Amino acid sequence: MSIPSSMQAVVIGDSEAVVKDNVPLPPVKEGQVLIKTLAVAVNPTDWKHVEFKIGPKGSISGCDAAGQVVKVGANVNNITEGDVVAGFVHGSSVKHPENGAFAQYTAVDSQLVWKFQSSSDSAVLSGKEELPSGPVSSLEGLVTLPVSLNTAGVVLSDNLKIDLNWKSSKPQRDEPVIVWGGATAFGQCFIQLAKQLNAFSKIVTIASRKHEPLLKKYGADQLFDYHDSDVVEQIKKQYPEQQVVVDGVSSPETYPQIYKITADTKPAVIINLIFLDDKNVEKPKSNVRHESTILYLATGDDVPFGPLHLPKDLRYRKFSTDFVKWVQPKIDAGEIHHMPVRVSNGLQSLPKLMDDVRTGRNSGVKLVAVL
Repeated sequence: MSIPSSMQAVVIGDSEAVVKDNVPLPPVKEGQVLIKTLAVAVNPTDWKHVEFKIGPKGSISGCDAAGQVVKVGANVNNITEGDVVAGFVHGSSVKHPENGAFAQYTAVDSQLVWKFQSSSDSAVLSGKEELPSGPVSSLEGLVTLPVSLNTAGVVLSDNLKIDLNWKSSKPQRDEPVIVWGGATAFGQCFIQLAKQLNAFSKIVTIASRKHEPLLKKYGADQLFDYHDSDVVEQIKKQYPEQQVVVDGVSSPETYPQIYKITADTKPAVIINLIFLDDKNVEKPKSNVRHESTILYLATGDDVPFGPLHLPKDLRYRKFSTDFVKWVQPKIDAGEIHHMPVRVSNGLQSLPKLMDDVRTGRNSGVKLVAVL
């Protein structure tokens, strides 16, 4: 397959994401493969890199990508040209602005991808505008998983010290976990994994009531509706000393409310996805610690991220690469489901899809574009 010297990509403009022509292809570094992108999925981090000016102007947006391998870098022995894979990159990165998912070609880490079972373009894409939740049978389904499933896996195995023991005979932690944002992509993956690992004695989630059937199918035992004005009071009444809270929304606007769910006297932890801490809450509690995770550390690089500069973390990379290998058979066997999917066509659709995620018009649905 001939590879062009330039491509079309979605990049950060002056204040918004724009489609640009004649963008150079990313270099293929040691351990990477270059894919001809066939499908991408939109995550909240994509618009946040634009809105909060985390990513530099001209950097390529997007994290979740799937496509056919057209070039293999040095020291790659698990993937060959022609394979169809899905994985994640740090889109709109300060260190690597030349590489992102929302482009006709993307360089992905060979240790952080899953192979799709077919290598024929006509077979890997379903051609459908919508997919219900279910086992992965197309790239539109598989591409929804890299960021959300891997983040959920790292939170469980690293932050919460849950063993990757599929269908454990008894709860690994004899206590409930509360997941705020159960219908988010991260939340749906977290609930599925927590259930299959028998991680906690009870899985409680906060989401819209309309998502209750699906989330209970995945393993949630109880749902509170965040639309209820007294939802925090409802939760505190039933779980007054909640010691494990996972914030799948991780917004500075909602974090103070979620923080109130945590225990008032017992040692507790609240895990979020964007390094929120005591500065983001009204009344910090000395018994509650904040923990965060950021999947970009899986690359093995240091990560400049807004005001933060996270050092290289090889331990984090090992957790991530181990999880990618461990979970692939579970995906192939249909034991991990993708969330409902809505499909658009072309890179031109992505700036609007990013804005749809920003404004919440994707409730309970993953937005995907096929190229």
